[in-house]
Amino acid sequence: MTPDPTLPMIMDGTTKIIEKQKEEPERESWGKKTEFLLSVVGFAVDLGNVWRFPYICFKNGGGAFLLPYLIMLVFGGLPLFYMELALGQFQRCGCLTVWKRICPMFKGVGISICIIATYVSLYYNTIIAWAVYFFFSSFRAQPPWLTCNNTWNTENCTTFSERVVTQCKKTPNQSWNMDLYNGTTPVGYFNCTSVNATDDDYSSAASTEFFEREVLEMQYSMGLESVGGVKWTMSLCLMSVFLIVYFALWKGIKSSGKAVWVTAILPYVVLIILLIRGSTLPGAMNGILYFIEPKWEKLMTVRVWIDAAAQIFFSLGPGFGVLLALSSYNKFNNNCYKDALATSAINCGTSLLAGFAVFTVLGYMAHAQNKSIDEVARPDVGLIFVVYPEAIATIDGSSFWAIIFFFMLITLGLDTTFGGLEAIITGILDEWPWMRKKREIFVILLMCYCFLGGLATTTYGGIYVVQLFDVYAAPISILLVVFLEAVAVSWIYGVKQFSKDIESMLGKPPGIFWQICWAYISPVFLLTLFILSVYNTEPPAYGNYVYPFWSLAIGWLMVLSALLAIPIYFVIHFLSTKGTMMERMKQMIFPNETPRHISEEGIRVYL
Repeated sequence: MTPDPTLPMIMDGTTKIIEKQKEEPERESWGKKTEFLLSVVGFAVDLGNVWRFPYICFKNGGGAFLLPYLIMLVFGGLPLFYMELALGQFQRCGCLTVWKRICPMFKGVGISICIIATYVSLYYNTIIAWAVYFFFSSFRAQPPWLTCNNTWNTENCTTFSERVVTQCKKTPNQSWNMDLYNGTTPVGYFNCTSVNATDDDYSSAASTEFFEREVLEMQYSMGLESVGGVKWTMSLCLMSVFLIVYFALWKGIKSSGKAVWVTAILPYVVLIILLIRGSTLPGAMNGILYFIEPKWEKLMTVRVWIDAAAQIFFSLGPGFGVLLALSSYNKFNNNCYKDALATSAINCGTSLLAGFAVFTVLGYMAHAQNKSIDEVARPDVGLIFVVYPEAIATIDGSSFWAIIFFFMLITLGLDTTFGGLEAIITGILDEWPWMRKKREIFVILLMCYCFLGGLATTTYGGIYVVQLFDVYAAPISILLVVFLEAVAVSWIYGVKQFSKDIESMLGKPPGIFWQICWAYISPVFLLTLFILSVYNTEPPAYGNYVYPFWSLAIGWLMVLSALLAIPIYFVIHFLSTKGTMMERMKQMIFPNETPRHISEEGIRVYL
C-alpha cells in the first residue's frame, strides 16, 4: 500500500514513511541493449587506453605489471563498476536525484560529480580538437610534419632521416642508404649502424615543430604568465567538436545510441589495422617483447601497485556519474552483472590491443634509430601527437595511415565526451523533470558554456592550461567522491538492502565476494588511492616549462572547489531541515523518496 502523498511525514524513531514520487514525464529507455553496451564501452575506452596504459605497463615491469593490474581490477575497479551500474539501473535517475533515495545528506557528492565533469569538458575536448587539426592536415600527398621546409619550421628542425644516419652494407665494395620512408628492410641486408644526429632528438624534430609551432603555436606564448590570444583555427576545431557532441546528445539516448555504432566500433577496426601494419615493420617484434616481457623485480616496489590501481580505476571510470546515467535508461530486469563483466573485460582487452599496436611502432622507431624503446616512448600526449605521427609518416601510404589514426583518436575522445556530458544532463534533468521537454535548449546552452570555458585551452599557451587541468581537474577529487559514494551505498544505505535491490532486478542477490568488496575492500582501495594522490601528486609539466607556484595554488583550489560542495550542502541541508537534532539527522540519513517504478510495481514502499 502506498502512503497518501498529502499525509505528513511520520517519525516515531522506528518507522519512516517514504512518500511516493510525484508524477513526472515518462523516462526513455535504450532502443537496443547493444547501444547501451557500446555507450559504456565507448566511455571507458578513451585516449588514455592508447597512450597512458602502454607507457605505464612497460615502465612498471611489462608483462609482470599485468598481475597487479588484474588484482586491482578484480578487487577494486570491477566491484565499483558493477555497483554503479546496478545502482543506476535500480534507482533510474542521475547523480543528483539518486541521493534522495540513498542518503540525502550526500547530495553534495552529486554536485561535486557535476563540477568535476564540467572541468573535464573544459579541456578534454581540446585534445580532441588537436586530433581534428591533425586529421584535416593529413589530407595531403605527404603529412606536413614529415619535412622541415614549412613556414613554421626553425633552422634547427631535423627530419627523421636527417637525425638518423643509416647505412646498410650489401657487400664490402657496395653500400647504399636504407629508404627510411619505405620502412622496410632492403633485400640483401647484412649490417646496419645508426648514428644520432642530435642529443635531444624530439626537441627539434619536424613532428615536434608541427605540433608545437603549427598546431599549438606555442612560440607566441610565454607560459601561463602570458598565454597569448585565442588561435582561431583551433577554436573552430573545438567548435566542430561541440557541434558533433550536441547533435549526438540533443535527443538523448535516441541520438547518442545511434552515434556510438560508429564512434565505439570504428576504433577497434583501426587499431587492428594499425596492429597488422605495425607488425610488418622491422623491429616490431622487439617492441612487442619489450611491452610484454615480465620484469618480476618491479613487483616489489609500491609505485607499481599504486599505478596499477590508478590505471584500472580511471580506465573503468566509476564515480564520474556516467555509468549511473547510462544504466538508468536500462530496463529494470536487465542483467547488469553480465554487463559489468563484459564491458570491463572489453576495456582491459582494448588497453592490451592498443599497447601492442603502439609498441610495434615504437619497436620500429627504436630499431631505425638504434635506441632502446624507453628512449623513444613518452608518457604524455607527445606519444600520440609527436612520436606516433612521425613513425607513420615514414611508411608507405603515410597520409592514409595518418588519416585513420587521427580519426580513431577523434572517435575515442568523442565517446568519452558523450558520456561525461550525459552525466551532467541526466543529473540535472532528473532533478528538474520539467526541463526534459526543453532538453534541446538545455543541451545547446551547456555546449556553449563548455565551449566558452574551453577557449582558454585554445590560446597559444593552451597546452599549459590543458596540463594544469589534467592534473587537478579530476584525478584527485574524484577518488574522494567515489569513496564517499561507496560509503553511502555500503555502510549507510547498507550492503544488505543494496543486495536486495539487485535481487529484485536479477532474481538472485550478489555473491558474498561482491558484498565484501563493497563493504570493505573497495572503500579501503579508494581511500588509500586518495591519500597517496594528495601526498604524491607531481606538478604538471610540459617540456622544460616550470609551472609557477601561483598556478599550482589554482590547481589545488580547483580540487577544493569540487570537494567543498559536499560539506557546504551538508550544512545547508541541516539548517533547512526542521525538527530536533535527532529528527534532522534521521531525515538527512534515511531515504526520503522511493523510485516511482518501484512503488508502482509494489516491490518496495517502506524502508
